[in-house]
Amino acid sequence: MISKVVLKNFGPLADLEWSDLGSLNLVIGQNGSGKTFLLKALYTAMRTMEGYRRGDDKRLAGDILFEKLYWTFQPDKLGDLVTKRRSGPLACEVGLRGKGSFSYRFGKNTSRKIGFLKEPVPKRNSNSIFLPAKEVLSLQHVILTSRERDSVFGFDDTYFDLVHALQHPATRGNNFRAFSEARKRLKKAFDGRVSYDASTKRWYFVQGSVRFDIGLTSEGIRKIGVLDTLLGNRYLTPHSIVFVDEPEAALHPTAISQLLDIVEMLSETGIQFFLASHSYFVVKKLALMAQAKKISIPVLSYHERRWHREDLRDGMVSNPIIDESIRLYEEEVGMVLK
Repeated sequence: MISKVVLKNFGPLADLEWSDLGSLNLVIGQNGSGKTFLLKALYTAMRTMEGYRRGDDKRLAGDILFEKLYWTFQPDKLGDLVTKRRSGPLACEVGLRGKGSFSYRFGKNTSRKIGFLKEPVPKRNSNSIFLPAKEVLSLQHVILTSRERDSVFGFDDTYFDLVHALQHPATRGNNFRAFSEARKRLKKAFDGRVSYDASTKRWYFVQGSVRFDIGLTSEGIRKIGVLDTLLGNRYLTPHSIVFVDEPEAALHPTAISQLLDIVEMLSETGIQFFLASHSYFVVKKLALMAQAKKISIPVLSYHERRWHREDLRDGMVSNPIIDESIRLYEEEVGMVLK
């Protein structure tokens, strides 16, 4: 489990420190504040540790890290990730609960060789995954072709890794109990399940004995189907880390609430979640959840040109997104009372 993150001169994140992280964590801020950038920085670090010396992979940790940074952020050269108009190198440290830390740094002139990478590099047997705001099921062939055949920028490594994770061969035996319960709730909430047909190499949405081409279903159903598939094929296990960018995208309020209930349930099994959002509804739902269950949900909130650390266990956070939502509500109430 990630316990802390410290970033210096990392793109839009010039100076960020977030500690005392929990099983369920939230990053909020307006567009362009660096929410997705932070999740991708954490994702590249975790995927480097998970690829290092796994199976027959003989690559050096520095080579794995370069590939993850290059294909996730897609800069001309690594040095372009260093914050402009600031001195000093890019530095990243990710603390792991009970397992030390993973850290590296490099300067603006770096092309591909990481200047410093702390040894020994921690190893992980569990898998991390990044769930982007846009669904991938209907784009699977495009993503694979652009990367495996053409090797061009476009869909970054979060999409590429996710497509491969969805095709992960399921292991035999009973699934984790909490995962089975989560899948039942997902199926009930969305009245069906997505399924991959290896013979046609296409995804379908299945309701009872009837199946529909995935292109005929809503984007929200496709997004939920991704999580269900990763639970079903056991790519995700206890101790996995899941990064979710805009969980509210393409989902109606009831579906968002149901999804967040399932996320919280899965976080109790050992999976760690990082959510990035600018939705008042998401923040409010998580705040009510934290207070009702008396659980910690650490929040990193961007406003007044800096990052603030808070906890939804203590109530709603102070943020322009929250303030504007409340203002609109008060304006509506005022109009009704006139």
